Amino acid sequence: MVQIIKIGIIGGSGLEDPKILKDSKEINVTTKFGNPSSALTTGKIGDVDVVILSRHGKKHSIMPSNVNYRANILALKEQGCAHIIATTACGSLRKEIEPGHLVFCDQFIDRTTKRDSTFYDVGKVCHIPMAEPFCAKLRSLLAGTSSELNLKHHKKGTIITIEGPRFSTKAESHMFRQWNADVINMSTVPEVVLAREAGICYAIVAMSTDYDCWHETEEEVNIEMVLKIMKQNAENVKKLLIATIPKIKYYDCQCREDIKTAIIGGD
Repeated sequence: MVQIIKIGIIGGSGLEDPKILKDSKEINVTTKFGNPSSALTTGKIGDVDVVILSRHGKKHSIMPSNVNYRANILALKEQGCAHIIATTACGSLRKEIEPGHLVFCDQFIDRTTKRDSTFYDVGKVCHIPMAEPFCAKLRSLLAGTSSELNLKHHKKGTIITIEGPRFSTKAESHMFRQWNADVINMSTVPEVVLAREAGICYAIVAMSTDYDCWHETEEEVNIEMVLKIMKQNAENVKKLLIATIPKIKYYDCQCREDIKTAIIGGD
């Protein structure tokens, strides 16, 4: 039996509504955790069904800590998405990761404190394994396609997610570098954790926009700088998504298996 593929795209800054879908339409949905950040845009890339969700709302009106991550992931799950490719703006903590480069992260460090990070907060407890948080198969596919398109990219990296919405101090930025973090953002956690609890293969396209504030010879990060580079990155990421998504297969993956043995308690 051939499995039907449906891919979720979570659009971050600069990719709230990419015009990449055929036969697109908007649908409004809700979940037991409330409404997702935006209406869902459904359509096709090639012959593949795709669902796009805007993480911060269509007009970027939701700050990172107020995003309803549980509703977002559950909405995509309930639409039948078995894979999620999430885009996110990030600051670079490494000289070699230049503004405009893409990073397909393989690890994260969580510095958030205010967010609902599990679906199982009543009656049952979920101890989801998180040693390898991002889907290796999706990451490999994204990196390989980036090479084919001659996009500047890094096959792996550690992303640190901070609470935000403020940017880092210089002291924090230098500390994160000492922790061996490579890029920094405000949205990957708990999104990646919830995707694993939902049994969904999840990978991010981290789009470097700046050098945070650690780099003494570069201008300190500000929103104008971020938005300028984001516009440049957005076109490359659209090309990447259009080229990658038709290659995705419904494969057996540990991402789908971990939840089966992670829950204890309840009836």
